[in-house]
Amino acid sequence: MTRYDDHHGPEGLRVRGTVLVVPGRGETPATYARFGRRLAADAYRVRVVEAPVLDAGDPAASLDRLAGRLSDAVEDTGPRDGAVRPVVLVGADSGAAALAALLGRAGAPAVRPPDALVLAGLPGRAGGAAGDWDRELDVRTACPAHRGVLTQDPRVRRGALDEAVPESLLAAADEGEVAVPVLLLTGDADPLADHEALVRTATSWPRARLSVVHGAHHDVLNDLQHRSVAAEVVTFLETLRNELRPLITVRSSPW
Repeated sequence: MTRYDDHHGPEGLRVRGTVLVVPGRGETPATYARFGRRLAADAYRVRVVEAPVLDAGDPAASLDRLAGRLSDAVEDTGPRDGAVRPVVLVGADSGAAALAALLGRAGAPAVRPPDALVLAGLPGRAGGAAGDWDRELDVRTACPAHRGVLTQDPRVRRGALDEAVPESLLAAADEGEVAVPVLLLTGDADPLADHEALVRTATSWPRARLSVVHGAHHDVLNDLQHRSVAAEVVTFLETLRNELRPLITVRSSPW
């Protein structure tokens, strides 16, 4: 049975859009409870799916399965006429790589394209978090609350960051092109990120924005800066609803 974690906005408020979250290596839907609640508080309908299983021997089939899962997941998030748009896909770690590959591969995916993507902690080709659980936590996050969530969840797979993301998925950011608006989020203290490649990706995709979170580690959605990161995501969602025209422009500031 497919498991989702759902987060609904405050009662009585009109839903402003639909957000599907795709976790990364070793993570579970519960990993994104705090992130989901925060977006839902701003009246977005949030659903977190299970992390995708990525087969290096048949990456196309892995992407087809992910496309089908996302299509099923979005189907009943809204009223009878479908999900409330904009529909935005948020991927973390291998979930981000899979979404980039899915939307950037030649030939349209067998699902209705989303209105935008958020790719957080997109991994590079660097080695994993070799070592014990404390070492993996250090790579992931400095946030005590998030470290506790990961440690106390029996479904989190320890050592998962040592599992290689299929090369074909990683190559999608270099070779593919995602046409929809994309917010790329990375921590400048993420040892698994290829920061030069992220800059190339952001400048080569037609509607991509790269936001660097100072001091953040690999789990950029859940690190110490999670409040500011969630605010950046909400700002992106609101700008998307406004046809990518910023709602606020700073004209004068000493900082």
